[in-house]
Amino acid sequence: MVPDEPPPYQKVADDLRRRLAAGEWAVGDKLPSRAQLAAHYKVGPNVLQKAQERLIIEGLLEGRAGVGTYVRVPRERRRLVRSRHRERRGIDPFEAGMAELGISGSWDAHSQARTPAPDAIAQRLGIAPGDLCVRTAYEFLADGRPVQTSVSWEPMAITGDTPVLLPEMGPMAGKGVVERMQFIGITVGECVEVPRPARATQAQANLLGISLGDLVLVIERTYYDTDGRPVETADIVVPDVRWEVAYEYGVQPRTE
Repeated sequence: MVPDEPPPYQKVADDLRRRLAAGEWAVGDKLPSRAQLAAHYKVGPNVLQKAQERLIIEGLLEGRAGVGTYVRVPRERRRLVRSRHRERRGIDPFEAGMAELGISGSWDAHSQARTPAPDAIAQRLGIAPGDLCVRTAYEFLADGRPVQTSVSWEPMAITGDTPVLLPEMGPMAGKGVVERMQFIGITVGECVEVPRPARATQAQANLLGISLGDLVLVIERTYYDTDGRPVETADIVVPDVRWEVAYEYGVQPRTE
């Protein structure tokens, strides 16, 4: 193989993608059998299977057990806006974003107190590994359908003796991190987000209603107070096939 030449399965996937775009097969059509396509491309069945799996992950094809491979109905992909302006207005960012799309946004949460921080989480929170935290798993819904998941960690050294210990309980139940921290006298001054592409695990796929290995965007988010102390960190998972993530920033007008 020539150096830097794409692997055989990728060349097959590229040509199948071209043929689909050209309309050689319409939505709902069944593709020729793998044996027929493998013979056409002069590749082995494993190469052809890997090429088709690539297009299944991209949402162009779907495999039907015992039946064959079909051209998939295109999925609607909508925009999910992440905005600091909504935080400042005291509006739940997720519910505000869904409302702008004419969708009813909601979320479910389940918290576990006294959960030891894993090494990576401890590093993000600036605490020692094993320090106790509240771990909260969220599922965000749009008209009752899953949109994103999040796993949040808050040091109990900050919230442990306060009425906002559990995000879904107490006087600030259902409020966001910024409002809950403000309630106990902590002002959140900064939010840092690091987005990374990834493949859905089986657990993520089950929660989001997607397939194992589908593209997802994992956003590592950390809130800091005005002294630069991390007060919460979370991993947010958004299915790429249904949602694109856009960031909205304010621009300070220049003054002479």
